[in-house]
Amino acid sequence: MRSSLLRFILSLFLVLGLGAGPAAAASRIKDIVEFEGVRDNMLVGYGLVVGLNGTGDSLRNSAFTQQSLVAMLERLGVNTRDAQATLNTKNVAAVMVTARLPAFAATGSQIDATVSAMGDAKSLLGGTLLVTPLLGADGQAYAVSQGTVQTGSVSASGASGSSITKGVPTAGRIAAGAIVERELGFQLASMSQLRMTLRNPDFTTAHRIAEAINAVYPGTAAETNPTIVTIHPPDGQDMVSFVTAVENLTVQPDTPAKVVIDEVAGVVVMGDTVRISTVAIAQGNLTISVQETPRVSQPAPFSQGQTTTVPQSSLKVDEEKGRRLIVLKDGASLASLVAGLNALGVTPRDMISILQTIKAAGALQADIEVM
Repeated sequence: MRSSLLRFILSLFLVLGLGAGPAAAASRIKDIVEFEGVRDNMLVGYGLVVGLNGTGDSLRNSAFTQQSLVAMLERLGVNTRDAQATLNTKNVAAVMVTARLPAFAATGSQIDATVSAMGDAKSLLGGTLLVTPLLGADGQAYAVSQGTVQTGSVSASGASGSSITKGVPTAGRIAAGAIVERELGFQLASMSQLRMTLRNPDFTTAHRIAEAINAVYPGTAAETNPTIVTIHPPDGQDMVSFVTAVENLTVQPDTPAKVVIDEVAGVVVMGDTVRISTVAIAQGNLTISVQETPRVSQPAPFSQGQTTTVPQSSLKVDEEKGRRLIVLKDGASLASLVAGLNALGVTPRDMISILQTIKAAGALQADIEVM
């Protein structure tokens, strides 16, 4: 009994200690900005997957697969143009291959590739992607991909036509399946200045970033606008080492007052800066039930009438009782708003309607974004 009481007191002190801490923790600059030029580049290529167990493209319905197969065999010294009309294999599929080339990727390094079917192939499971150049936006080949496709899916069918599929068998990945053949040539060390782009543009956050950098390296940072902060290394220091030092500085990001509502899923997300003006809230449910009870109408004897069914309706109105007005004082915080809505016992979907009504009344000091 005593040990349980001690554990309860210790837990209470821990909760109180956590509650007394700062409302929000500072973030590293590297977690809230993007450095200009330091980004991934999209690559795309067209290739063939072979070795499929009869689940590939139908050459009669996929002309591009047939043409690609004939062209590939011709490059390997096999002439099938005269017999092109008789080709009927289903073990080949035309695919699009995509990959992301990381910043500063060196020649010879390996990256993952994603393979997606283009034609009417049923599955790429167990297939092998043949050598496929991956091109950048400038049309140059930056990587070459080849390897066994792993779909991570299960597909089975029976003789009666029934089938079951788990996952997407027509798309898969090749882990480390592309080799970088060309570097981007981005020379960070020789740059005299670099721009940092905020992931969530904000005047206050941009100013705080510049202040944090200038506090350690005076005169090396300036906010250009809510999105961009420009930095340049101090004398005697190169850009790479300067960025390494800058990205580990901590800043307290400022967040706007916003309420995000997903009406489909019934999800409501509110920021800590949301404030409510003085408002009274009452919520109740009104349910109207209509019940149809058929009643048989029997004619009198010898009246030559017919037995008919007459509908009989009963209406019931049920209005929920016992819900009181909840008053939120001016400047109420997010915690007060949540406590008030929880006191009403509202569901997330009711909360969406209440928040939209408060906004319509002009008492919600925040933006509402409906997804």
